[in-house]
Amino acid sequence: MKRAKLDMLFSLNQWRSIQILMFIGFVYILLVGFEVPFLLKNGFSSDSLQGFSSSGNRFLNSKPFVLDSEEYLDEKEAPIRPLDVPYQSRTERRIEEFSKSPLSRLNFSAGIMNLSPENSISKSAKEALQLGIMLWQELEVIGKNSSGSGISDINNKNDSKNEECPHSLSTPGDLFPKNGTVMVLPCGLTLGSHITVVGRPRVAHPETDTKISLLKEGQYDMVSQFMMELQGLKIVDGEDPPRILHLNPRLKGDWSGKPVIEQNTCYRMQWGTAQRCEGWKSWADEETVDDLVKCEKWIRDNVNDSKESNSKWWLNRLIGQTKKVEVDWPFPFVEDKLFVLTLSAGLEGFHLSVDGRHITSFPYRTGFALEDATGLSLTGDIDVHYVFAASLPTSNLNFASQKHLDISDKWKAPPILDGPVELFVGILSAGNHFAERMAARKSWMQHRLIKSSKAVARFFVALHKRKEVNVELKKEAEFFGDMVIVPYLDNYDLVVLKTVAICEYAIRTASAKYIMKGDDDTFVRVDAVIKNAKEVSENRSLYIGNINYYHKPLRSGKWAVTYKEWPEEVYPPYANGPGYIISSDIANFILSDFEKHRLRLFKMEDVSMGMWVEKFNSSREVEYKHSLKFCQFGCIEDYYTAHYQSPKQMICMWNKLQQHGKPLCCNTR
Repeated sequence: MKRAKLDMLFSLNQWRSIQILMFIGFVYILLVGFEVPFLLKNGFSSDSLQGFSSSGNRFLNSKPFVLDSEEYLDEKEAPIRPLDVPYQSRTERRIEEFSKSPLSRLNFSAGIMNLSPENSISKSAKEALQLGIMLWQELEVIGKNSSGSGISDINNKNDSKNEECPHSLSTPGDLFPKNGTVMVLPCGLTLGSHITVVGRPRVAHPETDTKISLLKEGQYDMVSQFMMELQGLKIVDGEDPPRILHLNPRLKGDWSGKPVIEQNTCYRMQWGTAQRCEGWKSWADEETVDDLVKCEKWIRDNVNDSKESNSKWWLNRLIGQTKKVEVDWPFPFVEDKLFVLTLSAGLEGFHLSVDGRHITSFPYRTGFALEDATGLSLTGDIDVHYVFAASLPTSNLNFASQKHLDISDKWKAPPILDGPVELFVGILSAGNHFAERMAARKSWMQHRLIKSSKAVARFFVALHKRKEVNVELKKEAEFFGDMVIVPYLDNYDLVVLKTVAICEYAIRTASAKYIMKGDDDTFVRVDAVIKNAKEVSENRSLYIGNINYYHKPLRSGKWAVTYKEWPEEVYPPYANGPGYIISSDIANFILSDFEKHRLRLFKMEDVSMGMWVEKFNSSREVEYKHSLKFCQFGCIEDYYTAHYQSPKQMICMWNKLQQHGKPLCCNTR
């Protein structure tokens, strides 16, 4: 009986032990199940293990490691890392943390609010800054409410969304002036599109400032001319929109004294080379456009000369000298006489016909696309009776960031590494320049020196007056990590503030040795620029670019400067704005003067830099280095920088640089 009881007790104890062991095993499996994924995810680095042992189980959440104190910023010895593993220091993490907010850290209020009322940009700067602060606060509210809908999400949503556009448009003459003399073409043009204008040139009238003839003071000329333009979207306030085609028939008033038709293009207020048709037919060996000559012939002489020519023709026929009969047409436009003009888009260029006869053809120029021609403008001495556009594209991607931005990690800016940067490039850009920024990212910003962070490039952008542009701008900045937003409402006269912001970022964030300023339509040869800067002795301050000496302010016209704005008769030596370099000590001096309210601000950014360098030069000698290879007007052979390059030209130039190993321009068709 006793033995039976002992056996039962033993079996009960054994069962309890088994249960305890099973419970311990179950707990062990749970612990292993949580721990293994964590170790696989975070690795077995010494930092991770140290953090785990000192901080308990705070690593069990999936949030990244956050520094608790400055002691973790101390440099420690580390094992040799493979070359293909990207290095990320703790200092770099702080920079990355800052980069999450693309707003410039420069204290603009301190530098602007104490400007004297006599300063020409004082009032506009204060107003723009106040508006900019309001716009940025509005953006932050929108960002909080959008709950993480990033730029890639919006891009995917709108990827297939097209804008519905009419196949044809018409505007009667009595309504045309009410539309501001511009007819909107929502989706631009396409191959085969044509525009017909019925109009009447006005009778010539006297003008003293014709811009197209040579007159002395007090003289006047009889002028009759009009302009027909295909325009793109306006880029910046203070600038004219790009002209995909500028057609200018001059009935009277041209400097030649003859009726002419002039055609041209204009990008960022920089005109190309004009094509003039003056009544002579293009040479037989001259390039054609869709097998049509660029210029047809018309009668250049007056009526008496024409009769004399006819008399000679009859005389030659009587004596047996036959000649091929040629029909001579007069100039296609006559004062106060109705005409029917048709402009058509061909495979190689635009073709102009008047009253059914071909007059001239103009080849397409690189960087100007048909779909960008979103407006037809008619101005000058013309009474418009009717405008009709047909064979228009019925759909096109929205003219927004989604059309231009390539949302890919491959175009993101590499992080700034420890230690000084050899060259910092600050690029001035406007809010809606999505295409220009993307072209720079895909071209010269892919240079090995930038990808390795030995050189750093950043866009400096002010806020746009349109809220939807600012929303896309902020998302673009957060995604690509290569933009610094300057918190004021963009204004052409305040570009100088972006230059001060470039100096601040270059000194305090990038620790750059050389600082370069450029525009978003400037192509930069990074290696050539650094090599050029290194030709100056290490211990010398430098100012390099296409330098202007003894330039005088323009006192009239679009770029006029009043005596109140600039009382001196001559500007200091200054480098053209599209591309120049200064040394870090000059940038530090500019930043210090700005924050101490001693920096003189002038609306012309490049002249301001020349003025600041001249002031620095009074205390420490600066080496001025002039080079035409910092090209101001376009592109030249063996350039360092090339200005006024369209997005397509930027990509073209980068491809040529990669394929041929030398700098080549893309100015040809």
